[in-house]
Amino acid sequence: MSRLQVETTPLTAPSGDAATWVDVIKAYVALTKPRIIELLLVTTAPAMFLAAGGVPNLMLVFWTLVAGALAAGSANVFNCVLDRDIDEKMRRTRRRPMPRHQVQPLHGTIFGIVLGIAATVLFAVFVNWLSAVLALAANAFYVLVYTMWLKRTMSQNIVWGGIAGCFPPLIGWTAVTGSVALPPLILFAIVFLWTPPHTWALAFRYREDYANAGVPMLPVVMSAPRVAWRILIYSVLMVAVSMTLWPAAGTGWLYPLVAGLGGAVFLVEAVNLLRRARAGALDAALKPMRLFHWSNSYLALVFLAAAIDPLIF
Repeated sequence: MSRLQVETTPLTAPSGDAATWVDVIKAYVALTKPRIIELLLVTTAPAMFLAAGGVPNLMLVFWTLVAGALAAGSANVFNCVLDRDIDEKMRRTRRRPMPRHQVQPLHGTIFGIVLGIAATVLFAVFVNWLSAVLALAANAFYVLVYTMWLKRTMSQNIVWGGIAGCFPPLIGWTAVTGSVALPPLILFAIVFLWTPPHTWALAFRYREDYANAGVPMLPVVMSAPRVAWRILIYSVLMVAVSMTLWPAAGTGWLYPLVAGLGGAVFLVEAVNLLRRARAGALDAALKPMRLFHWSNSYLALVFLAAAIDPLIF
């Protein structure tokens, strides 16, 4: 059976009964991975405030976030369709709509295409074509390069595949200014360097899942201490790059204070993870989710500080 061939399994609710329209909506919404969309929008809106040097046009913010959410949702839907064989083998993902046969692959593909077209039209009409092109480039990279190639073949998959998740700050900045500058490139770099520690920490937690699915995530193919060293190196680089936004964007004291303190906590968690790995801790004893959860908070705080700083100074 080809990946996009229609399956004959009917859509069913978790109880096994025929699905209601609410179940159908929930299944399609789940395909878009709303929690990932939230994280991407957290890096889009602050870039708009920073670009405007204050409060940008709120309607522009609205349409940029709506279009960005649709674009990210489109990429995530394609990811769910293409990775359904992997998702079915992993505890973390086997309850997604595709492994549970709640949505047929062809229908999911059509849904992803519709979301992508809608995002492009909204960007072009209400924002600008540069932002539309950047969103399309991010989606194409995530689906064609990461999902269809890197994820299944390279241990460094997330390092390069994570580039797709770095585009939202560029999109937010270009939505306001119509051009690219140094500050959004620094924000891009922060997300790029943040992605490996964030993802490898999660991969530690689900190492057996990735191994069973045949996905060569770094914690699957490399010893825990060596992975932890790489997490620490990327974390140091991330914190160092984050501090360069201070002179590049001419921020006040709030941004460097938040970035510095948040980065210090991040580094402490990375060092502690390395210490536990070198001591021979595995799985739950390694406590990788401490770093993972803090990485989410760190990214939100740094970008929030970047947005608030121009409102104060």
